Amino acid sequence: MTSYRFLSMAAAAVCLVAAGPASAQDARLLASQLLAADRAFSTAGAKANIVDSIGGMLTENAVMPTPKLDFAIGKSAIIETLKSNPANANATAEWSPVRAGISADGTQGFTYGFMFIHETGKPDRRAKYLSYWIRRPEGWRVAFYKRALSAEGNVTTRLEPAVPEELVEPNPQRLQENLASLKAAEQAFSDRAQEVGVGPAFLEFGSEDAMNMGSGSDFTFGNTAIAKLVGEGNTTPITWGPDKGALVASSGDLGVTWGYIRPKEPKAGEPAAFPFFTVWRKAAPDQPWRYVAE
Repeated sequence: MTSYRFLSMAAAAVCLVAAGPASAQDARLLASQLLAADRAFSTAGAKANIVDSIGGMLTENAVMPTPKLDFAIGKSAIIETLKSNPANANATAEWSPVRAGISADGTQGFTYGFMFIHETGKPDRRAKYLSYWIRRPEGWRVAFYKRALSAEGNVTTRLEPAVPEELVEPNPQRLQENLASLKAAEQAFSDRAQEVGVGPAFLEFGSEDAMNMGSGSDFTFGNTAIAKLVGEGNTTPITWGPDKGALVASSGDLGVTWGYIRPKEPKAGEPAAFPFFTVWRKAAPDQPWRYVAE
Protein backbone atom coordinates (compact mmCIF):
# COMPACT_ATOMS: atom_id res chain seq x y z
CA MET A 1 0.00 0.00 0.00
CA THR A 2 2.77 2.45 0.93
CA SER A 3 4.73 1.78 -2.30
CA TYR A 4 1.59 2.27 -4.38
CA ARG A 5 0.94 5.54 -2.59
CA PHE A 6 4.40 6.88 -3.35
CA LEU A 7 4.16 5.81 -7.00
CA SER A 8 0.82 7.56 -7.32
CA MET A 9 2.31 10.76 -5.88
CA ALA A 10 5.24 10.59 -8.27
CA ALA A 11 2.94 10.00 -11.25
CA ALA A 12 0.81 12.99 -10.31
CA ALA A 13 3.89 15.20 -9.99
CA VAL A 14 5.25 14.06 -13.36
CA CYS A 15 1.92 14.83 -15.02
CA LEU A 16 1.91 18.34 -13.54
CA VAL A 17 5.42 19.15 -14.71
CA ALA A 18 5.12 17.43 -18.09
CA ALA A 19 2.11 19.54 -18.91
CA GLY A 20 4.28 22.67 -18.93
CA PRO A 21 4.23 25.73 -16.67
CA ALA A 22 1.62 25.41 -13.96
CA SER A 23 0.38 27.67 -11.19
CA ALA A 24 1.42 28.10 -7.59
CA GLN A 25 -1.71 26.11 -6.71
CA ASP A 26 -0.19 23.10 -8.49
CA ALA A 27 3.09 23.73 -6.66
CA ARG A 28 1.21 23.69 -3.38
CA LEU A 29 -0.23 20.31 -4.39
CA LEU A 30 3.29 18.98 -4.87
CA ALA A 31 4.28 20.36 -1.47
CA SER A 32 1.32 18.61 0.14
CA GLN A 33 2.36 15.37 -1.56
CA LEU A 34 5.87 15.72 -0.16
CA LEU A 35 4.44 16.29 3.32
CA ALA A 36 2.28 13.19 2.86
CA ALA A 37 5.34 11.16 1.82
CA ASP A 38 7.22 12.31 4.93
CA ARG A 39 4.27 11.36 7.14
CA ALA A 40 3.91 7.99 5.39
CA PHE A 41 7.51 7.14 6.20
CA SER A 42 6.76 8.06 9.82
CA THR A 43 3.76 5.75 9.88
CA ALA A 44 5.83 2.90 8.48
CA GLY A 45 8.76 3.72 10.76
CA ALA A 46 6.64 3.59 13.90
CA LYS A 47 6.51 -0.18 13.40
CA ALA A 48 10.29 -0.57 13.13
CA ASN A 49 13.36 0.57 15.01
CA ILE A 50 14.90 3.97 14.29
CA VAL A 51 17.71 2.53 12.18
CA ASP A 52 15.30 0.80 9.80
CA SER A 53 12.75 3.63 9.74
CA ILE A 54 15.30 6.30 8.78
CA GLY A 55 17.27 3.98 6.52
CA GLY A 56 14.13 3.13 4.57
CA MET A 57 13.69 6.66 3.25
CA LEU A 58 17.29 7.39 2.15
CA THR A 59 18.80 7.55 -1.31
CA GLU A 60 21.83 5.32 -1.86
CA ASN A 61 24.18 8.34 -1.77
CA ALA A 62 22.46 10.21 1.08
CA VAL A 63 24.48 12.43 3.42
CA MET A 64 24.16 12.94 7.19
CA PRO A 65 26.34 14.87 9.68
CA THR A 66 27.47 12.62 12.53
CA PRO A 67 28.22 13.10 16.25
CA LYS A 68 31.90 12.58 15.34
CA LEU A 69 31.77 15.93 13.50
CA ASP A 70 32.10 14.42 10.05
CA PHE A 71 29.71 13.15 7.40
CA ALA A 72 28.28 9.70 6.88
CA ILE A 73 28.11 9.46 3.09
CA GLY A 74 25.87 6.82 1.56
CA LYS A 75 22.91 4.89 2.91
CA SER A 76 25.07 2.08 4.27
CA ALA A 77 27.34 4.48 6.15
CA ILE A 78 24.37 6.32 7.65
CA ILE A 79 22.82 3.05 8.80
CA GLU A 80 26.10 2.03 10.44
CA THR A 81 26.29 5.43 12.16
CA LEU A 82 22.77 5.02 13.50
CA LYS A 83 23.57 1.49 14.67
CA SER A 84 26.55 2.80 16.65
CA ASN A 85 24.03 4.23 19.13
CA PRO A 86 22.46 1.13 20.78
CA ALA A 87 19.34 3.08 21.68
CA ASN A 88 18.41 3.37 18.00
CA ALA A 89 18.05 -0.39 17.71
CA ASN A 90 15.66 -0.55 20.67
CA ALA A 91 13.60 2.57 20.06
CA THR A 92 10.90 3.52 17.61
CA ALA A 93 10.10 6.99 16.34
CA GLU A 94 7.27 8.96 14.85
CA TRP A 95 7.70 12.35 13.26
CA SER A 96 5.58 15.14 11.94
CA PRO A 97 6.68 17.76 9.39
CA VAL A 98 5.70 21.36 9.95
CA ARG A 99 6.86 22.81 6.63
CA ALA A 100 7.75 21.76 3.11
CA GLY A 101 9.37 23.49 0.16
CA ILE A 102 9.38 22.52 -3.52
CA SER A 103 11.62 23.41 -6.48
CA ALA A 104 9.98 24.87 -9.56
CA ASP A 105 10.83 21.79 -11.63
CA GLY A 106 9.14 19.55 -9.05
CA THR A 107 12.18 17.32 -8.57
CA GLN A 108 13.55 18.46 -5.19
CA GLY A 109 12.15 19.65 -1.89
CA PHE A 110 12.68 19.92 1.85
CA THR A 111 10.76 19.21 5.03
CA TYR A 112 11.44 19.83 8.68
CA GLY A 113 9.59 19.03 11.86
CA PHE A 114 9.58 17.17 15.15
CA MET A 115 10.34 13.56 16.03
CA PHE A 116 9.04 11.67 19.05
CA ILE A 117 11.21 8.77 20.21
CA HIS A 118 9.70 5.86 22.15
CA GLU A 119 11.83 3.40 24.11
CA THR A 120 10.38 0.75 26.39
CA GLY A 121 10.77 1.61 30.07
CA LYS A 122 11.97 5.16 29.42
CA PRO A 123 10.25 8.53 29.06
CA ASP A 124 9.62 9.60 25.48
CA ARG A 125 12.22 11.92 23.96
CA ARG A 126 11.80 14.61 21.34
CA ALA A 127 14.03 15.66 18.46
CA LYS A 128 14.01 18.06 15.52
CA TYR A 129 14.90 17.08 11.96
CA LEU A 130 15.62 18.56 8.54
CA SER A 131 15.38 16.50 5.36
CA TYR A 132 16.25 17.40 1.78
CA TRP A 133 14.40 15.26 -0.74
CA ILE A 134 14.78 14.11 -4.35
CA ARG A 135 11.84 12.77 -6.34
CA ARG A 136 12.69 9.33 -7.70
CA PRO A 137 10.56 7.05 -9.92
CA GLU A 138 9.65 5.12 -6.76
CA GLY A 139 8.70 8.32 -4.92
CA TRP A 140 10.33 10.96 -2.71
CA ARG A 141 13.59 9.93 -1.03
CA VAL A 142 15.92 11.77 1.36
CA ALA A 143 19.31 12.93 0.07
CA PHE A 144 20.39 14.98 3.12
CA TYR A 145 19.26 14.38 6.68
CA LYS A 146 20.03 15.65 10.15
CA ARG A 147 18.35 15.68 13.53
CA ALA A 148 19.05 17.10 16.95
CA LEU A 149 17.55 16.51 20.37
CA SER A 150 14.85 18.96 21.34
CA ALA A 151 13.83 19.82 24.88
CA GLU A 152 10.18 19.58 25.85
CA GLY A 153 8.17 22.66 25.03
CA ASN A 154 5.83 24.08 22.44
CA VAL A 155 5.66 22.43 19.03
CA THR A 156 5.43 24.65 15.96
CA THR A 157 2.17 24.23 14.10
CA ARG A 158 2.01 23.70 10.34
CA LEU A 159 3.58 26.52 8.33
CA GLU A 160 2.79 27.68 4.82
CA PRO A 161 4.91 25.84 2.22
CA ALA A 162 7.73 27.50 0.29
CA VAL A 163 6.56 27.16 -3.32
CA PRO A 164 7.46 28.82 -6.65
CA GLU A 165 5.11 31.10 -8.52
CA GLU A 166 4.78 28.44 -11.22
CA LEU A 167 6.13 25.03 -12.11
CA VAL A 168 8.52 24.59 -15.04
CA GLU A 169 9.81 21.63 -16.98
CA PRO A 170 13.12 20.13 -15.76
CA ASN A 171 16.10 21.45 -17.71
CA PRO A 172 19.21 19.32 -17.08
CA GLN A 173 21.30 21.58 -19.33
CA ARG A 174 21.17 24.27 -16.63
CA LEU A 175 22.50 22.07 -13.83
CA GLN A 176 26.16 23.05 -14.01
CA GLU A 177 25.31 26.74 -14.23
CA ASN A 178 22.96 26.41 -11.26
CA LEU A 179 25.55 24.51 -9.23
CA ALA A 180 28.15 27.20 -9.81
CA SER A 181 25.65 29.89 -8.83
CA LEU A 182 24.69 28.13 -5.61
CA LYS A 183 28.27 27.39 -4.56
CA ALA A 184 29.19 31.00 -5.23
CA ALA A 185 26.35 32.14 -2.95
CA GLU A 186 27.59 29.95 -0.08
CA GLN A 187 31.14 31.17 -0.52
CA ALA A 188 30.00 34.79 -0.69
CA PHE A 189 28.09 34.21 2.55
CA SER A 190 31.29 33.18 4.33
CA ASP A 191 33.32 35.95 2.70
CA ARG A 192 30.78 38.52 3.84
CA ALA A 193 31.03 37.22 7.42
CA GLN A 194 34.74 38.03 7.34
CA GLU A 195 33.88 41.63 6.47
CA VAL A 196 30.90 42.44 8.69
CA GLY A 197 30.73 39.61 11.25
CA VAL A 198 28.79 36.36 11.46
CA GLY A 199 25.53 37.83 12.76
CA PRO A 200 25.20 40.57 10.13
CA ALA A 201 26.07 38.07 7.38
CA PHE A 202 23.33 35.72 8.55
CA LEU A 203 20.91 38.64 8.45
CA GLU A 204 21.94 39.60 4.93
CA PHE A 205 21.96 36.13 3.39
CA GLY A 206 18.87 34.70 5.11
CA SER A 207 15.25 34.82 4.03
CA GLU A 208 12.55 36.29 6.24
CA ASP A 209 10.99 32.82 6.55
CA ALA A 210 14.29 31.00 7.18
CA MET A 211 14.61 28.27 9.81
CA ASN A 212 17.56 27.44 12.04
CA MET A 213 17.41 24.23 14.09
CA GLY A 214 18.91 26.08 17.03
CA SER A 215 19.47 24.60 20.47
CA GLY A 216 16.13 25.18 22.20
CA SER A 217 12.86 23.30 22.23
CA ASP A 218 11.62 24.88 19.02
CA PHE A 219 13.15 26.13 15.78
CA THR A 220 14.43 29.67 15.35
CA PHE A 221 12.60 31.48 12.55
CA GLY A 222 13.48 34.47 10.41
CA ASN A 223 16.83 35.91 9.40
CA THR A 224 16.66 38.59 12.09
CA ALA A 225 16.23 36.11 14.97
CA ILE A 226 18.74 33.71 13.44
CA ALA A 227 21.32 36.47 13.04
CA LYS A 228 20.93 37.36 16.71
CA LEU A 229 21.19 33.70 17.78
CA VAL A 230 24.24 32.96 15.67
CA GLY A 231 25.93 36.30 16.25
CA GLU A 232 25.70 36.00 20.04
CA GLY A 233 26.89 32.41 19.97
CA ASN A 234 29.95 32.89 17.74
CA THR A 235 32.65 35.03 19.29
CA THR A 236 35.39 33.06 17.53
CA PRO A 237 35.94 34.09 13.87
CA ILE A 238 34.89 31.27 11.54
CA THR A 239 35.00 30.51 7.85
CA TRP A 240 33.14 27.96 5.75
CA GLY A 241 32.28 26.99 2.21
CA PRO A 242 30.72 24.29 0.03
CA ASP A 243 33.93 22.28 0.13
CA LYS A 244 32.06 18.96 0.06
CA GLY A 245 29.71 19.96 -2.73
CA ALA A 246 26.18 21.00 -3.57
CA LEU A 247 22.97 19.62 -5.01
CA VAL A 248 20.58 21.84 -6.96
CA ALA A 249 17.33 21.58 -8.90
CA SER A 250 17.50 22.13 -12.66
CA SER A 251 15.12 25.06 -12.21
CA GLY A 252 17.84 26.84 -10.23
CA ASP A 253 15.62 27.90 -7.34
CA LEU A 254 16.24 25.26 -4.66
CA GLY A 255 19.39 23.48 -3.57
CA VAL A 256 21.61 22.39 -0.71
CA THR A 257 25.28 23.05 0.05
CA TRP A 258 27.47 21.06 2.40
CA GLY A 259 30.88 21.37 3.90
CA TYR A 260 32.73 22.31 7.09
CA ILE A 261 32.71 25.32 9.38
CA ARG A 262 36.24 26.04 10.61
CA PRO A 263 37.54 28.40 13.32
CA LYS A 264 40.06 30.77 11.78
CA GLU A 265 42.31 30.26 14.79
CA PRO A 266 41.69 26.71 16.15
CA LYS A 267 42.37 26.25 19.83
CA ALA A 268 44.14 23.25 21.28
CA GLY A 269 41.73 20.54 22.38
CA GLU A 270 38.79 21.97 20.43
CA PRO A 271 37.35 20.59 17.16
CA ALA A 272 39.03 21.89 14.03
CA ALA A 273 35.86 21.69 11.94
CA PHE A 274 32.10 21.21 12.18
CA PRO A 275 29.94 19.70 9.42
CA PHE A 276 26.98 21.61 8.02
CA PHE A 277 24.46 21.52 5.25
CA THR A 278 22.20 24.40 4.30
CA VAL A 279 19.07 24.54 2.16
CA TRP A 280 18.95 27.53 -0.20
CA ARG A 281 16.07 29.00 -2.17
CA LYS A 282 15.35 31.72 -4.71
CA ALA A 283 11.93 33.22 -4.02
CA ALA A 284 11.69 34.15 -7.72
CA PRO A 285 13.97 33.65 -10.75
CA ASP A 286 15.27 37.23 -10.54
CA GLN A 287 15.91 37.06 -6.78
CA PRO A 288 19.24 36.11 -5.11
CA TRP A 289 19.91 32.87 -3.29
CA ARG A 290 18.92 33.03 0.39
CA TYR A 291 19.23 30.26 2.98
CA VAL A 292 15.79 28.95 4.01
CA ALA A 293 16.63 26.01 6.32
CA GLU A 294 19.75 24.93 8.18
